[in-house]
Amino acid sequence: MSPLTSNSAHLILKLFLVISFFNVCFASRKLTALVQDPQMQLLKYHKGALLSGKINVNLIWYGKFKPSQRAIVSDFITSLSTSTPSNVYPSVAQWWKTTEKYYHLANSKNTLSLSLGKQVLLENYSLGKSLTQKQIVQLASKGEQRNAINVVLTASDVAVDGFCVNRCGTHGSSKGAVIKGKTYKFAYIWVGNSETLCPGYCAWPFHQPIYGPQSAPVGAPNNDVGVDGMVINLASLLAGTATNPFGNGYYQGEADAPLEAASACPGVYAKGAFPGYAGDLLVDKTTGASYNAHGTNGRKYLVPALYDPSTSSCSTLI
Repeated sequence: MSPLTSNSAHLILKLFLVISFFNVCFASRKLTALVQDPQMQLLKYHKGALLSGKINVNLIWYGKFKPSQRAIVSDFITSLSTSTPSNVYPSVAQWWKTTEKYYHLANSKNTLSLSLGKQVLLENYSLGKSLTQKQIVQLASKGEQRNAINVVLTASDVAVDGFCVNRCGTHGSSKGAVIKGKTYKFAYIWVGNSETLCPGYCAWPFHQPIYGPQSAPVGAPNNDVGVDGMVINLASLLAGTATNPFGNGYYQGEADAPLEAASACPGVYAKGAFPGYAGDLLVDKTTGASYNAHGTNGRKYLVPALYDPSTSSCSTLI
């Protein structure tokens, strides 16, 4: 590459990065752009523990959700570890396998096995309809305190600090059970239903985007814009939780606002994706809805691209 070409390329990449800076979401599905250097691994391993062993994913429902909405999410969690018939491709379980590559890269002999745990229904809005991050952790603590990912899902009429402003959800960890003098940590995730407050921000591509290139929304695979959008964000945050559960695993950038396994590939769901276009998705012949992964109980889902550390690129199922 000539010096002139190289300088031009670097200038374009720097400009692209500056533009992308304005759309950072903390530990969430980032609406940021990505500058990749093929000569180095994008997501640096900070030598911390990855999530491993048999982990229960507990769902804490805050506010009003229909049973059909809860089933969409619980079936998704089950789909992560459920083997689908070989002729049903692509699948959620196949999508999740990309996270295993991070364990191999870290020379870890540990493996991660997720399963659906308890579901807690908190329909009376005991903490009100405007929650702080501290209250999210308080709600997350209602799940298991060890070997768990506690997922707090807030209803469409619940506001959370930063929701619809700079994030659609978040993940972190908190002190949990004390056993034989040892304090354990549990991982938690929060995701909000954006259908009422900001579907163009947190439920794209099922809704017209709030900014940027405009394109027609695609059909939600489970006919629920808000909850199908929650699945996208939950999927992204689960990948981040597995590979960076305690803030010292795989990430790029600042520890309190990292790019992670899924947030490093914003807006990409299939081959051919570009800003404002999710990619060449599969379309259900009966409903016209778009998807890229099959799940349990005949479900269809849209899951985000994951950064593949073995190829240093964003990997999609289709």
